[in-house]
Amino acid sequence: MSDLIAKTAIDRRLAEIVAPVIEGLGYELVRIRLQGGKHATLQIMADRPEGGINVDDCAAISTGVSAVLDVEDPITEQYTLEVSSPGIDRPLTRLKDFDAWEGYEVRLETTEQIDGRKRFKGMLRGTEGDEVLIEIEDQGQDVTIGLQFDWLADAKLVLTDELIAEMLRQRKDAGIIDEEQFDEIETEDDETPEDGQNSPDEET
Repeated sequence: MSDLIAKTAIDRRLAEIVAPVIEGLGYELVRIRLQGGKHATLQIMADRPEGGINVDDCAAISTGVSAVLDVEDPITEQYTLEVSSPGIDRPLTRLKDFDAWEGYEVRLETTEQIDGRKRFKGMLRGTEGDEVLIEIEDQGQDVTIGLQFDWLADAKLVLTDELIAEMLRQRKDAGIIDEEQFDEIETEDDETPEDGQNSPDEET
C-alpha cells in the first residue's frame, strides 16, 4: 500500500482493517491518518470509484468502520473518527489517480531532493510505467519530467476554475450536488481553500 494512502505503521494497520469494509460498501479508501495530540483523531478519506461522495455516504462508511474497529480494537486510546470526501483540490494517493486527473494542475513533493528541489508544480501528464509525468517550466521552457511514484511524499490537485468545473460536472452527473453549492468557491489565487464533505464527528 502506498505511503500516500497510509504513511505510518499504525496507519497501514488501520488501512488493512478498514479498507475491506469501505470497499464492501462500494467505496474506495483514498487516505487514512491517525492524528495524535490531547485527543486522537482517526481521519479517513474515501470516494466512489467513479467519483462523488456525499454526507450520507460518509455516514454509512463511518458506521461500518466503527463496527469493525470496535471488534479489532487497534487503537488503545480514546479517539474521534472523521470520515470525509477527498474535496475538490484532492490528494492523489494511487497511481491510477494521476491518470484520472491528467490535464489538471498539480503540486507534488518528493521524499528526497531531485536536481536540488523537492517541490514541483505544473500540469499533470498522466503516468508512464511507475513514473508520474508532470509538465513544469524550466528556464522559460515547458518540459515534461517523470518522477517515480515511490518518490512522492505528497501529491495534490491545485484548486482552479477548470478543476471546479470538472468536479461540478461529475457530481451533477451522479445526481449528488446542486450547482448553487459552488457559487462561493474561490480558486487558489483567492487564497480560500475548499474542504471536503465531512460526516459528523464520531467519538469512539
